Amino acid sequence: MGEPEGTRAFVVGATGLTGRAVVRALRDRGVETIAHVRSDSKELAAWRERFGALGARVDATPWDETAMLARLAAMRPTHVFALLGTTKARARRAAREGARESYEAVDYGLTARLLRAAQTCGSRPRFIYLSSMGVTAATRSPYLAARHRLETELQASELPWIIARPSFIVGERDESRPLEAVGASVGDGLLALVGLVGGGGIRERYRSQTGDELARALVRLALDEPANQVVPSDRLRALAGGATRA
Repeated sequence: MGEPEGTRAFVVGATGLTGRAVVRALRDRGVETIAHVRSDSKELAAWRERFGALGARVDATPWDETAMLARLAAMRPTHVFALLGTTKARARRAAREGARESYEAVDYGLTARLLRAAQTCGSRPRFIYLSSMGVTAATRSPYLAARHRLETELQASELPWIIARPSFIVGERDESRPLEAVGASVGDGLLALVGLVGGGGIRERYRSQTGDELARALVRLALDEPANQVVPSDRLRALAGGATRA
C-alpha cells in the first residue's frame, strides 16, 4: 500500500530493536523514511548500507539543538518517531569514558531536544513517542520519571501526538539486555497462569511483544489512527495484528 505523496518520516533511535523494525515497516508502506544515526557512531557507514538497502536514507545530524532544528526545518517531516532509550549498563560504561548517558540525559534530554525542534520546524509533524508501561506522576523510578516528564511536555505541545506504552519488548538486540529478557520470560509465565484462572484480560494487557509487532503498531498509529492518544500495550498488540486501512 502506498502512502500519500509527501509523507515523510524521521526515525530517531533507528538503530535500536524497535527503530530498525519501524524503518522496515515504514518502507513496506512506501513511506519516504530518514533514519537518524548518531554522528559519532562507529557503525555509521554500515548503517548507511543497511538502511539504504531498505530504500531509507540516513541522517547523522549531531545532537545539537540548533543543528537538529535546522535539519528538521529543511527536511519538513510529516511524522517524527522518538524511539530513544538507554540502559543502566550503557550509562555506567559511558560514565567510565567521561560521557553522560543517563535516563535524564538520553530518555528525557535528547527526546526533549527533538520535541522542541519538531515544534518549531514549521511542518507540524505528528510526534510518535515510545514511552513505557507503568508511567505515572508518582513514580520513584528514574527511568519512568524521565518518560513521564517527556509525556507531559508532549501533551502540552501543539503537535499532534501518539504516546505508546508497551510492556516488555523482546527480540535480537545489538546490545544484550538480560534483565529485560528474564523479566519478559518470567512475566509471560506468570501471566499464562493468570489466564488459566480467568485473567485473560490481564494477560493480554501485560505480556511481552516483539520489536516487529511493536513497530507495526507504531506505524499504524502514525499513518492510520487519530492523533492524541495514549496507547497501552494490549491495544498495541491488537494493532500489530490488524490489517491496515485501505
